[in-house]
Amino acid sequence: METTEVVVIGAGQAGLSSAYFLRRFGIEPLVLDAARGPGGAWRHRSPSLTMDKVHGIFDLPGAPDGVEVAGDRPAAEVVPEYYGGYERRVGLEVLRPVKVESVREGDGGRLVVTADAGEWAARAVVNATGTWTRPYWPYYPGAPDFLGEQLHYAGYRGPEAFAGRRVVVVGGGASAMHVLSELAGVAAATTWVTRRPPVFRDDDFGEDARREAVAMVEARVRAGLPPQSVVSVTGLGYSLVVRQAMEKGALERLPMFRGLTAYGVEWADGRRVAADTIVWATGFRSALDHLAPLRLREPGGGIKVDGTRVLKEPRLQLVGYGPSASTVGANRAARAAARNVRALLRPRPAVPAA
Repeated sequence: METTEVVVIGAGQAGLSSAYFLRRFGIEPLVLDAARGPGGAWRHRSPSLTMDKVHGIFDLPGAPDGVEVAGDRPAAEVVPEYYGGYERRVGLEVLRPVKVESVREGDGGRLVVTADAGEWAARAVVNATGTWTRPYWPYYPGAPDFLGEQLHYAGYRGPEAFAGRRVVVVGGGASAMHVLSELAGVAAATTWVTRRPPVFRDDDFGEDARREAVAMVEARVRAGLPPQSVVSVTGLGYSLVVRQAMEKGALERLPMFRGLTAYGVEWADGRRVAADTIVWATGFRSALDHLAPLRLREPGGGIKVDGTRVLKEPRLQLVGYGPSASTVGANRAARAAARNVRALLRPRPAVPAA
């Protein structure tokens, strides 16, 4: 087992930002990433998700040149190029592909990070593993009996495969908007289903609105509850994909169905819609299974954090969890996490003898 001061798990925006600020504070982190190359979750996005369709990619700290904004290029190409260039420019070495299997209590006040490539004993850990590897599939009666295709948005790769098919899209967030905007006019029919009526926001979601949204998420995680989906807090803005879906008439929303049948979906009142494919654009959950040995979960299912610091385990910072889950707040959260680590590692002043 090797020893190190700090391990950063994950090299997406949150992980790279955390590593940058740790180095600014004189702490050299060990950065582990499960992917085969730079880009975090962006490298796995659909080729049809071009830069003009994304919410926006915020600059990594210390990189004033920012992300190329060529609208017709896939985000799955542009963002990994940007992240890879950033790693080279700031001289940040990322060990990959390294899959972390567990984080547990070790000897001498250290946390032990066990991965498929080795084991490290660290004085602090910054977890920035995001959500992409944990797509959420809700259960509805009849799902195993459906004879068509079911896929999660994580596996969506563009509209071509859906030509001539009847598609039910489940979900009320940006992912559903992306799918609907592309399938309308290609698929034989699209049906949009959500649990709650969508709320469309026609303002510019300025600083005050962002602070209010962050405060709502913070209140949940402080109470030990799992974070809400982003759209449940912010609503849907009139982005390019939303406008395209509206123009194609794809946003006639139906309430959530009761269950699936062999050939489609059905509601409690007996209404049925035939379907060849169901796309579950139902979001993701935080990828935190490797932290299970630390027993951090509260009765409500979440992990209590103060900013990024885990209340049950102050040696652990969660960046990209709760209020820091969006790209908007990733850099700010990374700076806070690095400050917390610096305070933890800083030697305490000696107490004068009486």
